[in-house]
Amino acid sequence: MGPEDHDETLESFRRAAEQGDAEGQYRLGAIHYFGAGVPQDTAEALTWYRKAAEQGYAEAQFALGFLYDDGQSVPRDDTQAVAWYRLAAEQDHAPAQFKLSLMYVNGRGVAWDAVEAANWCRKAAEQGDVDAQYALGLMYRRGDGVAQDDTQAVRWYRLSAEQGRADAQNNLAFMYDNGEGVAQDAAEALTWYRLAAEGGNAGAQYALGCTYATGQGVPQDYVQAHMWFNLSAAQGDEEARNNRDLAATLMTPADISEAERLAREWLREHDQ
Repeated sequence: MGPEDHDETLESFRRAAEQGDAEGQYRLGAIHYFGAGVPQDTAEALTWYRKAAEQGYAEAQFALGFLYDDGQSVPRDDTQAVAWYRLAAEQDHAPAQFKLSLMYVNGRGVAWDAVEAANWCRKAAEQGDVDAQYALGLMYRRGDGVAQDDTQAVRWYRLSAEQGRADAQNNLAFMYDNGEGVAQDAAEALTWYRLAAEGGNAGAQYALGCTYATGQGVPQDYVQAHMWFNLSAAQGDEEARNNRDLAATLMTPADISEAERLAREWLREHDQ
């Protein structure tokens, strides 16, 4: 889109907004908030978001809730955040439902309520929100606001994991590894650990390092073990650091150099 096209789009949104169109007001607010072709202006964004939100536009209600929740662009106000999240959540806006759940989890703007947190989290999860699915899995695993149920934990971890969330992939791998909520399956655990490790999850990287170090389900390979331990250690995992150093005592200098090269290559490929 060229400058002229952008100007024309901006003007079309402005005309719609000034005529009271809620979507136009929301989009004009977003343009000002992100500084898309105009100087970034939070106050102007807030004005247009509010106009759209007061007309019941769920995206604008969520945006207002986020601004008050985040507290970076406007003074943080948990009560306002909850109020706007709730209005959007009641219109089945999944991200707002999940954010409202978190407000109940943390007792921000509302009294702490694990059951209410789980209720809103479930609504978002059932709409496919990947973060809510993972969080609901944690709730079932721990029994927070719901009856403890590992089978349900596995179900929700899996739905989130299949959408690519590394934390969920790691937790699902753990459940398969230990036969909790699902039949024990080392091969399936390895599949999910590998996906989570490639996604940057430090716990999965450590688990994969252990797998290669012991040769459980894969050929024993200290180069691979050192690489994965090293990647996990780089994220602050002390146990991974200790195991990396232990593995190094069983390796030749050339193997250590290769493992370090592989770790650097992985970091470069994953922009870390």
